[in-house]
Amino acid sequence: MYNPTKPYKYQILKLIESTWHTPYVKVESGLYPIITKKFAYPEVQHTDGIGTKGLYHWKKRTFKNAVLDALAMNLNDLAMVGATPYALQNHIVLPRDDHGAILKIVVVLAAECKKRKIAMTGGETSIHSDTKGMDISITVSGLIKRKRKNQCNVGDVLIGLASSGVHSNGITKVREVFGKEYRKEFTEPTRIYLDEILSVLDTGKVNGMMHITGGAFTKLKDILVKTDAVISHQKILQPQKVFKDMHSRGLSNKTMYSTFNCGIGFVLSVPRVEVRKILAKLKNSAVIGEVVKGSGSVFITSAFDQKTVEM
Repeated sequence: MYNPTKPYKYQILKLIESTWHTPYVKVESGLYPIITKKFAYPEVQHTDGIGTKGLYHWKKRTFKNAVLDALAMNLNDLAMVGATPYALQNHIVLPRDDHGAILKIVVVLAAECKKRKIAMTGGETSIHSDTKGMDISITVSGLIKRKRKNQCNVGDVLIGLASSGVHSNGITKVREVFGKEYRKEFTEPTRIYLDEILSVLDTGKVNGMMHITGGAFTKLKDILVKTDAVISHQKILQPQKVFKDMHSRGLSNKTMYSTFNCGIGFVLSVPRVEVRKILAKLKNSAVIGEVVKGSGSVFITSAFDQKTVEM
């Protein structure tokens, strides 16, 4: 039965307060935390959650991976504008009042925040007894030290960063294909690219950036202006087995590349002279294509059957 007094409350508060020592904000305790910023940069805010992947995380009790998914969905999007995260709030939704799960989630979230100097400034836990899975929704505030235009230029080289698997998008389609079957890949956490991207932006020139999430490679169309993206997989960035299995079970190339990352979770569009320097800073990355004159289309040579997909 749900206990509205939340007996774990003081343990949670202690964990939250442990994240307050950051170079970006001063936080004073009280009924609600009072936040004083230590910077005067422009800001951006972003909210996202783990969606239906929470069905797998709840069933398998992979709470650490669920936290990493929720963080990744926010931090990777902030990376596209070069934002440094400094504070976050979270909303945990569970189908039953599981104190152990709640504490595990907050312990992991606090540890990840301390690692990245992000202050946890609030949160909420809701028990929804009519749901089958969990959700962790996070709102992250970030500061932008230098505004940048996010747009691919003709002649740019496209660099892809390997994904860790399905990530947190297309899970509804995964469930349609695999039914009640469970694979460990379904709860593998989303790779967090933020730290690497910020490092690259500090020393190299990047024209365009895209996190390959919902909508997959169609997302690139948002940063293509009178240009096309021409993409092909390299050996290091092949789709993982889970993607190959979905394609073999009848999903078309277009469905695969407009729903899933297919092994490439983040794309950078960079001047050719910057390629070698940027690749040296990125793990599991490779050149995957180029930007040419066009009308905003994406052309991909499918890794599944070598046919060209246009989006």
